[in-house]
Amino acid sequence: MTMIKEKKLAFEFDEEGFLADTEDWNEKTAKIIAKREGIEDLTDEKLEIVKFLRDYYRKFEAFPILNYVCKNTKQPRGCVNEEFIDPMKAWKIAGLPKPDGIHFVTVDSGEHFIMEECC
Repeated sequence: MTMIKEKKLAFEFDEEGFLADTEDWNEKTAKIIAKREGIEDLTDEKLEIVKFLRDYYRKFEAFPILNYVCKNTKQPRGCVNEEFIDPMKAWKIAGLPKPDGIHFVTVDSGEHFIMEECC
């Protein structure tokens, strides 16, 4: 576990960079995680995606189909890839635990990803 302290906030990450306690998440935490993931500007569009992921996870305890995210946030098809490049970055920024049994594979050297079952 890695402990991060910044601006009166303190929280832990696991060895893969996922927030250890999902209840530690808020928008300030999201911005700190985004910077750790190489995303300097967490725009309103990105934050909307992140919040949708959190809501979906609370309801279904699963990672949604990416086009479903875009449709429900009223953003263009492929919005997760366009806004975050790697969908797992969006998941981490949402402060959610590592999803079991899936990972993302790039189909074109990092611009588009597909979800695959694994492990």
